[in-house]
Amino acid sequence: MTVSTAIARLNAADQDFARHLDHLLSWESVSDDAVNQRVLDIIKAVRERGDQALVEFTQRFDGVDAKTIDDLILDRERLELALTRITPVQREALEKAANRVRIYHERQKQDSWQYTEADGTVLGQKVTPLDRAGLYVPGGKASYPSSVLMNAIPAKVAGVSEVVMVVPTPRGEVNELVLAAACIAGVDRVFTVGGAQAVAALAYGTESVPQVDKIVGPGNIYVATAKRHVFGQVGIDMIAGPSEILVVCDGQTDPDWIAMDLFSQAEHDEDAQAILVSPDAAFLDRVAASIDKLLPTMERAEIIEKSINGRGALIQVRDMQQAIEVANRIAPEHLELSVADPQAWLPQIRHAGAIFMGRHTSEALGDYCAGPNHVLPTSGTARFSSPLGVYDFQKRSSIIFCSEQGASELGHTASVLARGESLTAHARSAEYRILNEKGN
Repeated sequence: MTVSTAIARLNAADQDFARHLDHLLSWESVSDDAVNQRVLDIIKAVRERGDQALVEFTQRFDGVDAKTIDDLILDRERLELALTRITPVQREALEKAANRVRIYHERQKQDSWQYTEADGTVLGQKVTPLDRAGLYVPGGKASYPSSVLMNAIPAKVAGVSEVVMVVPTPRGEVNELVLAAACIAGVDRVFTVGGAQAVAALAYGTESVPQVDKIVGPGNIYVATAKRHVFGQVGIDMIAGPSEILVVCDGQTDPDWIAMDLFSQAEHDEDAQAILVSPDAAFLDRVAASIDKLLPTMERAEIIEKSINGRGALIQVRDMQQAIEVANRIAPEHLELSVADPQAWLPQIRHAGAIFMGRHTSEALGDYCAGPNHVLPTSGTARFSSPLGVYDFQKRSSIIFCSEQGASELGHTASVLARGESLTAHARSAEYRILNEKGN
C-alpha cells in the first residue's frame, strides 16, 4: 500500500488567508432528500407500530435474526457477564477511567439555592435531574466503550434515575467492551437496536422501550438526522460534525509527537480535521517530514491520508499572539497548547471545546481517561456550546415566594409594565395583591 500526503500550507500573512481558511473549515452536516425522507418514514413506522417496527428494521438493516422484541433486550446479568469476558487489563482500564470521569463530573453538579429579601420574599432555583436519559452507542466494529462512560456517568452523577442504552449489533456482533462499560457506568436497560429507529423509539417510546427526556451519544448520518427531527419531543445533546484537532506549537515540541497528535483525530474518518499552527516555518517543515515518515506505519493510513490531504493544514503565523487569534477564529473541538508556558496563554483562549495544556498533554488522554468529557462541540460551535456535562442532565425551575409586603411592592411595578403592554388581566392580577394604606 502506498500512501502520501500533500497537506495544505497556509500563511496568515497572505492576503487571501481568510478566504482559504474559511474554505478549509467549511463542512455541512446536511442530509440529502433521500436520507431525510427515509428517516421520516422510519420515525413514522416506529410511532405507529412500535416494537414490531423495531424488530423488522433490525432484521433488515442489521441482519439480526430477531423474532420478537425480547430478542433485542439485554438484562443486567448480561452486562455483568461482559465484565467477565473482557481481560483483567481491560477491566482495570475501564474502571480507572470511569472513576476519573466520575470524580471530575461530581464537581459539576449544581444544587438548588434560595435567598430571602428584607421583606420576606423568597427567590431561588430548584435543580432537578431528568427522569430518564437515552444513550445512543454505535455498534459492531466501530464501537466506543469510552463514549459509554462519557455519556452515562454524567447522567448518573446528575441523579438521572434511569439510563437506557441502545446499541446496534450488526449481524449479531456484540462488543463485550461496550457492554462492560455500560455495566460499570450504571446503565439500567439495554436494547440492541440502532439507527433512526432507535432514536425514534427513545423519543416516542414503544411497548417495550421507555420514552426518555433526552437523547445523547454519537451516530451516523441517519442517527444525526433522526435526532434533528425528534428535537422538541425530547432534548438532544448536539448534532456533532467530524472530529477536529488544532495544535498551537511554539516549535519546540518533538515533531513526531505533533504528527501523531494530528493523526489521532485524522484516523477517525476521512472528514476529520487536523491543523497545526506555528510561527516557526522550519518546524512546520519538520512536522511535514514526520507526517510522511510515520504515515506508512499506521493501521488506518488510508483514512489518515484522505483526512490530512482533504481537510488538514499547516498554518504559519507571525507570532504566538497571532496563533491564538487564529485558534479563536477556528473555535476547535480539541485545542492543544503545545508551548513552554500554556498557562500564560490560557486567558486569551475564548473558543475551544477542550484545551490540552503543555507538551505532554496529548488529546488522546482526554478521549479516554483524563476525566473531562470527550463529547465536545465541533464545527466552530465552541463559540456558543460547551462539553457534555452533568448540567445537561439537570433542569432548573425558578422559585418565587412573595410575602404579603413583597407582593404589594412588586405589584406596583408589575401593574405599570403590564398596562404598558395592554395586558389588563396581568395588571389587575398584580393589583389585587397591593396593600392599601390601611393594610388592605
